[in-house]
Amino acid sequence: MSLFADLTWRGLVNQTTAPEFLPEWLATGQRTVYCGFDPTSDSLHVGSLLPVMLLRRFQKAGHRPIALVGGATGMVGDPTGKTDERKLLDEESLRHNVAGIRSQLERFIDFGDAKSGGATLVNNFDWMGPITYLEFLRDVGKHFPVNVMLSKDSVKGRLERDSGISYTEFSYMLLQAYDFVLLKRKLGCELQIGGSDQWGNITAGIDLARRMDGTQLYGMTCPLLLKSDGTKMGKTEKGAVYLSAAKTSPYAFYQYWINTADADAGMALRFLTELSHEEIAALDTQRTAEPQKRESQKRLAEELTKLVHGEAGLDAARRATAIFFGAEIENLSDAELGEIFADVQSKQLTRDSLATAGLPLVDALVESGLCKSKGDARRVIDQGGAYVNNRRQSGVDTKLSLTDLASETVMVLRSGKKTYALLRFA
Repeated sequence: MSLFADLTWRGLVNQTTAPEFLPEWLATGQRTVYCGFDPTSDSLHVGSLLPVMLLRRFQKAGHRPIALVGGATGMVGDPTGKTDERKLLDEESLRHNVAGIRSQLERFIDFGDAKSGGATLVNNFDWMGPITYLEFLRDVGKHFPVNVMLSKDSVKGRLERDSGISYTEFSYMLLQAYDFVLLKRKLGCELQIGGSDQWGNITAGIDLARRMDGTQLYGMTCPLLLKSDGTKMGKTEKGAVYLSAAKTSPYAFYQYWINTADADAGMALRFLTELSHEEIAALDTQRTAEPQKRESQKRLAEELTKLVHGEAGLDAARRATAIFFGAEIENLSDAELGEIFADVQSKQLTRDSLATAGLPLVDALVESGLCKSKGDARRVIDQGGAYVNNRRQSGVDTKLSLTDLASETVMVLRSGKKTYALLRFA
């Protein structure tokens, strides 16, 4: 199957500027394609994974990808999809964010020899930084009709609100359009891809290239990564789900996909994984017939966690998941336990209570809140329902010591099959 046919099957083609021409054009030679990434953070998030995977698919099909990190445009802020003006970042913060994104992109795309299809990483500050304001107005601005800019959805939406749009954000479109022109001149790039919200910026670049150089460029957008209820995928009560292990642990990342709704699982498998059409279709059938088995969600979580965090990250996520469902706990850090049991009640006790005479298990169950009284705690122990670090405790007179810590300072208590509590010893 051709690249364009595969993208169409997966539902990844939203709009193209040349729907009849583009499929054959892509199939008849190596093309250079670019996608831009906004450095508002030092890590990409789940929403960014879709265009990253698009670049990866283009490269695997034999095309040459360019990943542009917007060191210059990040100073202005893209108004697309925003109801209020973004907070502008200083140059030092942008440099830090650009470096973080660079390192992440290298996990997904091969930045080898450009002549043989290796990707190129560029920062638009490299060419925008030296240009003076007057030079930009003279050489670029004169080619941009204001009425065309006003017709773009990203601008119209903001003008209809009381907050309006600043001249700074209004100018963003010119900067991104000029990126496309420069990438064509310097690297022969003829195709820009992005989310559907970037359609106006992409077509502005195509129009600018025609006006400035008489060059024909092309654009293609993919759908935004939205759940079936219309909200953005990758958002939780705690914030965005990031691709950085420092911001979102492999366990939390894995759990996000495990908990994907049935209505969204098929779309996520098509959009974000490289599973074959046959396997995805089989998972669709099984999800309809036996939704309780959640095989689609398990496969999705495995594929994406391995892709983003590697085999080691996937193993860690599986181990953490097994612990939550009863596997014995040992050799973990406070941070790892904090991630696994993020929503579990906890209480702080002094370390001396363990180091001297030891803490009676009965007292520990009461202190943790798992039992209301010592009598209640004794009944739980007698009935075989008391666990320390997921190991069953059978003695009512058991005392806990420093050797019973699951990590540096944390002990995990459990009553019954699923009721957990943490004791922290400072």
